[in-house]
Amino acid sequence: MSDLRELYQEVILDHNRRPRNFGSLEDATAQAHGHNPLCGDEVDVSLRVADGVVEKVAFEGIGCAISTASASLMTEAIQGRALAEVQALFTDFHQLMIGDAPADPDALGKLVALEGVREFPMRVKCATLAWHTLQSALASTKEPVP
Repeated sequence: MSDLRELYQEVILDHNRRPRNFGSLEDATAQAHGHNPLCGDEVDVSLRVADGVVEKVAFEGIGCAISTASASLMTEAIQGRALAEVQALFTDFHQLMIGDAPADPDALGKLVALEGVREFPMRVKCATLAWHTLQSALASTKEPVP
């Protein structure tokens, strides 16, 4: 039971209750749709990128607390960053989720609140869905993220 309490620590609950950057962007330059068929979580990520910098990012979707909190935390973490920094953050977050040491753990900031998710392998996909959808949007992939 204490593992579950750690999983749903206050940061996660707060971002689930009051997701930041929730909605769509009318002037998005990149967007993608993600779906986790294992649990039904769905997320749409839209971004406005100019001069290699994420000026604005938003998400919409239906999902569990982990999925919603991860998307919310992701939007806060990448907004205003250069695309190379976003890619490095994706790599560090992915390493955190699979249990490897991130190259720059300090860069993760509040994202470390999701660290406990890796103890629940079925939930890792919930935490990474928005990130993989972000990658798809940046790659201009037209296929939905499974």
